[in-house]
Amino acid sequence: MVPSKAPRRPGVDALARIGHAVPVPDPADASAYAFPDGGTWRTEVPSVEGPEALAVVLKESARLDVPVHRVSQGSGVWMLTDAEITEMVDACAGRDVELCLFTGPRGTWDTGASTRTDSGGAGLRARGHDALAGCVEDALRAAGLGVRCLLVADEGVLWTLHRLRAAGLLPADTTFKVSALTGPVNPASFAVYERLGADSLNVPSDLTLDHLTEIRRVSRAPLDMYVEAPDDLGGYVRMYEAAELIRRGAPLYVKFGLSRSPGIYPYGAHLREHTLATARERVRRGRLVLDLLARHGADGGLSPLGSRLPGDLERFPVPEGS
Repeated sequence: MVPSKAPRRPGVDALARIGHAVPVPDPADASAYAFPDGGTWRTEVPSVEGPEALAVVLKESARLDVPVHRVSQGSGVWMLTDAEITEMVDACAGRDVELCLFTGPRGTWDTGASTRTDSGGAGLRARGHDALAGCVEDALRAAGLGVRCLLVADEGVLWTLHRLRAAGLLPADTTFKVSALTGPVNPASFAVYERLGADSLNVPSDLTLDHLTEIRRVSRAPLDMYVEAPDDLGGYVRMYEAAELIRRGAPLYVKFGLSRSPGIYPYGAHLREHTLATARERVRRGRLVLDLLARHGADGGLSPLGSRLPGDLERFPVPEGS
């Protein structure tokens, strides 16, 4: 699955011909890990906010031949009807695509003022018992409708949902994905999130390649990373680093975001045209990344479609009777 020949790094051959020194990759930087299926990377299309946007993504991915392992939604389970969730579950099942929905509520949308300050306060975390309980309610409702991947933005919510999974109140194959808006930024915090129950973790898109190598020295949990980040996450475009991000960060979900685009959370019909247009463009951005990887001989190692489980991960012990 992994190419026998080392991938070509961008511009190296031409630079070498004019005598320009180029850095030599250090084999010690490479991740030693992969997904259980042997792949080193998977794909994700984020901000797929409902059945209509999902239909656009699936249609465009077929037209442009962009393999999609996972689609994720940012507005939250509570912003979708049962019928809409069921429609999305069925559509994803028909294409072997994992559906990930966000649990809510979260601090940025409730009555707390601290999130509006320059410091950001508690950010997306669930404020108080009722917000925590609301996230649990969302998780149970989504799982009952067939959703098997849930986005979380709070350590307490993550640990609580993991305990529910361990107790059999959520299906054993439910996976938890840590939001990019609260993702860990150092190896120690990354390892803590894994032990709290995370099955894949968004990390900020401004982490350096060395940061990814540092994380891989302490954890094998899948990374989620935007190769193009939305503006509220920095607007970074790192397409030319895609091969190196995979080499250093595997197992890695390559996320096709979109910069220079207004936010759409929480989604409603008043944002329909913009949401559908950006869903379509995210898939096109994915095609650009895939083409770039292919030109550099770095497109090997893609997980088979339908792959979703992360493999064996480290967990904190769950107290009996909890």
